[in-house]
Amino acid sequence: MTLIDLPLLRGEPEGPASITALLGPTNTGKTHQAITRMLEHRTGMIGLPLRLLAREVYDRVSAQVGEAAVALITGEEKRVPTRPRYWVCTVESMPVGHAVDFMAIDEIQLAAHRERGHVFTDRLLHARGERETMFLGSDTMTDIVRALVPTAQIERHPRFSRLRNLPPCELAQLPPRSAVVAFSAAQVYELAEKLRRRKGGAAVVLGALSPRTRNAQVAMYQAGEVEYMVATDAIGMGLNMDVDQVAFGSLTKFDGKVLRPLEPAELAQIAGRAGRYTKDGSFGVLAGVSPLPQSVVGQIEGHRFPAIERLVWRSSDLDFASVEALQASLKRRPSNPYLRLVERSDDADALAELALVPELRALASGPELVALLWDVCRIPDFRKLLEGSHVRLIANVFSQLARDGRLDPAWMTRRIRSLDDDEGDIEALMSRISFVRTWTYISHHGRWVSDPEHWQALTRGIEDRLSDALHDRLTQRFVDPKVRSFSREPVLPAKPGVRRERARAASERVPAADSPFRQLLNLRLADSEPEREAVDDEAAKIVEAPHEAFKIDARGQLRLAELHVATMIRGSDLLRPEIQVVLGEPFGAGAIAQVRRRMLAYARDLVNELLAPLRSDSVARLSPAGRGLVYQLEHGLGSVLRARAELQVRSLNNEDRKILAAMKLQLGALVVFLPALLEGDAVLRRAALWAAAFGRPPVLPPSGKVSVAVDEDVDPSWYHTIGYPPFGPRAIRADQAERSFSRLLQVMSAGPAPLPPELASWLGCSQADAAGVAEAMGLTRVDEQRFVFARSDRGRKSRRRGSK
Repeated sequence: MTLIDLPLLRGEPEGPASITALLGPTNTGKTHQAITRMLEHRTGMIGLPLRLLAREVYDRVSAQVGEAAVALITGEEKRVPTRPRYWVCTVESMPVGHAVDFMAIDEIQLAAHRERGHVFTDRLLHARGERETMFLGSDTMTDIVRALVPTAQIERHPRFSRLRNLPPCELAQLPPRSAVVAFSAAQVYELAEKLRRRKGGAAVVLGALSPRTRNAQVAMYQAGEVEYMVATDAIGMGLNMDVDQVAFGSLTKFDGKVLRPLEPAELAQIAGRAGRYTKDGSFGVLAGVSPLPQSVVGQIEGHRFPAIERLVWRSSDLDFASVEALQASLKRRPSNPYLRLVERSDDADALAELALVPELRALASGPELVALLWDVCRIPDFRKLLEGSHVRLIANVFSQLARDGRLDPAWMTRRIRSLDDDEGDIEALMSRISFVRTWTYISHHGRWVSDPEHWQALTRGIEDRLSDALHDRLTQRFVDPKVRSFSREPVLPAKPGVRRERARAASERVPAADSPFRQLLNLRLADSEPEREAVDDEAAKIVEAPHEAFKIDARGQLRLAELHVATMIRGSDLLRPEIQVVLGEPFGAGAIAQVRRRMLAYARDLVNELLAPLRSDSVARLSPAGRGLVYQLEHGLGSVLRARAELQVRSLNNEDRKILAAMKLQLGALVVFLPALLEGDAVLRRAALWAAAFGRPPVLPPSGKVSVAVDEDVDPSWYHTIGYPPFGPRAIRADQAERSFSRLLQVMSAGPAPLPPELASWLGCSQADAAGVAEAMGLTRVDEQRFVFARSDRGRKSRRRGSK
């Protein structure tokens, strides 16, 4: 790769920021393209329509760049590392005031949604990346995007695969890898019960599920532990699963006001989940449901729908002078004919109810308290109960905040602890999870509560326990335990001999008797619920363990305590190793997939931590030559022979040299290197990355050893990768190679001279080896005792020999 080819991911924009609308049906790769583009920028943010999808994208992005580089923000979950480069958010939770190079909004056609649309419209009109902005959605938005964002470039994306309609079929006739869609929990449960009796079971996906429960259910389906799924329209918004056929169990939906038939575009959004990438999919209805009209079938198969003519809007310029002024600004009508005022929203309805309470209205005096009242009204009502309990809750919250500035910890403890009960049926658990989500949202307002980290950990822990219990209840109710296999592979079930071999290999990885994981790894194929729960709990411990809890060795083996979890293996290049999970047979394929994602994120974080000095913000100010040098140093894991970087080093300007000096970079005569990456832990990580790319590594140099004898049977790249480039018979740590070379220059400056006697002592080698090192560094033997530099080719010769 030449300097011209190096990606310019840092620095100032070279032209005006671009705006692109990627429009088309489902399965066109729009979200994938946006994520790819985001990661090509130094910083970026993507807004997604569902928190489940946000978590899925967060897992995907963090597996590529590490968790330390990615923030996740939804209404109920905030994971913000110290210096995130990328932000994955729900659209409502996007910190749009935070400047980023790249901005993307997914499912932009939701700007026409009756209740949520005003947020998407606001993002369409105002959210911009400093370099690039992308809007992703249906091509029904083409005309209105052109009208509202005239500078946007429209790109149409055809679907990768075809959709075809099938005649109505009985539930018992559905082929494997089918998703049945209904629009109420009662319908979902009824269909899942029937599939359990006739097909052995089904995974269940509802919009109200927590990410943890949803991921467990989807993982069960993806792993082939069940062959069917029953879901609401939650699967229509980009949740990627291997579905071959979508069968509608109903064509009507209660939208909060009336029971209405689904629009053709809504049906297409759901049907489009069938078939992924170039694999065709099919859709239809279950027997007993009215067949789809041919006109609708034609629209879905041909992806042709009426254009969206108006978007839902609400002013973002709110007036907090008084409650009346705030309500008036919320009702302000748009002047643009392509926009229409939102009919109703939960937050505005809550404000209207609280405004009727004289005591609360009196407390909301002045702009600051009116703004606080509005923030409280935006606390989401996840339970959707009709008896007014949510209004009573937020009234209490506002009253305490207005009077005392913080919520009463004792009051919060009573309310939250009452939800920490994993007994009960599916409905009871879902209700508690919904209420915990509200408290999680509250806990993320740091100014409202004392010790927000405590409350966030408390609510997260309760939600996790309830989620695990809910997954168990769903599995118990809708999956026949006789057909569920935790050892099933995603493609083909293993033959008995293969299963025995896996069991033998797993037994060799059993930790010591006092290990907390010993009992887990003694489990065989789990038939009982307690055993399954133990496996799920241990998988969750691995997934949720903090970065510092894992240890890595020079072979690239990743461990949690004594448990060998995974091994880094060859990836696309030295900096991007892949992960091979090595857990034993009790772990199902779904759990393995989650652990692999976590270990990929760990591997990316490991590389980012190792190369942090080379990835500072100051790199953006380097010239192309400076960036080229940094590129070589990254791929050398902190060091590169001067001969290989001579062109870049000679082209550095004064500003480059100042920046590189601040990074502690040493521009040596033989080696360009970072001294900090020659120390013990850094060398171990460099060795682990080499092992992932090339196989089992040689023995690392002992601690404090500055040179080792070169083994002719060892790949020379090993020595270069760990920062010990070979010079003749010895591989020498980069800083000591420079020290030795500098001493040789000093001694030989006046002409031929014997080798300095301290050279062998410095390198810990014999005098004969020291002579070999000197020759490799460019000296020529004059006689038995004296050496001299050949001035005409001194540098070239030394670097050539050092690179062998």
